[in-house]
Amino acid sequence: MGKRRCVPPLEPKLAAGCCGVKKPKLSGSGTHSHGNQSTTVPGSSSGPLQNHQHVDGSSGRENVSDLTLGPGNSITRMNPASGALSPLPRPNGTANTAKNLVVTAEMCCYCFDVLYCHLYGFPQPRLPRFTNDPYPLFVTWKTGRDKRLRGCIGTFSAMNLHSGLREYTLTSALKDSRFPPLTREELPKLFCSVSLLTNFEDASDYLDWEVGVHGIRIEFINEKGVKRTATYLPEVAKEQDWDQIQTIDSLLRKGGFKAPITSEFRKTIKLTRYRSEKVTISYAEHIASRQHCFQNGTLHAPPLYNHYS
Repeated sequence: MGKRRCVPPLEPKLAAGCCGVKKPKLSGSGTHSHGNQSTTVPGSSSGPLQNHQHVDGSSGRENVSDLTLGPGNSITRMNPASGALSPLPRPNGTANTAKNLVVTAEMCCYCFDVLYCHLYGFPQPRLPRFTNDPYPLFVTWKTGRDKRLRGCIGTFSAMNLHSGLREYTLTSALKDSRFPPLTREELPKLFCSVSLLTNFEDASDYLDWEVGVHGIRIEFINEKGVKRTATYLPEVAKEQDWDQIQTIDSLLRKGGFKAPITSEFRKTIKLTRYRSEKVTISYAEHIASRQHCFQNGTLHAPPLYNHYS
């Protein structure tokens, strides 16, 4: 078993962008090898699993893909009687049910507020009331009934949630290089997801993790001798119906590794596993929740509903 670490090691911010534009199939380009026998996996060249680099001042941002937060993964629902958001049971393995969850629907509401204020030129909303403890985090935007990916970037560096969610709300909405920036007109169709990463552990080898339970981050030396990293959030492998080898090989291709993948090379990978807490709400749920709070005098953000209609 791996050695557990409460938080990832201090390092430059590593930003990860979802690449779940459409579900890839395990056929097509790329190499997937068992031993020295090669088969195929997706995302080997310039497709949606390709690694992208973002640089922001002195903090290197590595934009790496995940395929999480799909249509079946929303874990909040509207309580029609109260207009409030109530949590649904979490996907299996995404959180420790023995203790209270940190992630809340209010975090997604705050992200909506931040994005709205930016798009309409208002001052940023007041600081929220949820915890400001530091966590690695992701913010994901999807749109429409089919919940098409519209932006997803996060960090493996633990950030205080108030500033971290504010930063990555705008980064994922406006600076994901795969998509144009989000616009005012798209607000009513949006879904926002917040993922908090927890339970980081150094794996004993590249197979020391469980599909559907752990997210994985790999470090490897590519064919040019350059150190590269890549990650998939916990839901990716299960969503794609991949086994461990298929997931590792897809992640290597997404990280830019172009040489044949052998069992010997996989053994050189340094793997960190982790879990996540995740919540998703729609724009409609956000508005209903904010209106409910406003009517009850508990709203802790600017009342901007005249612009929402």
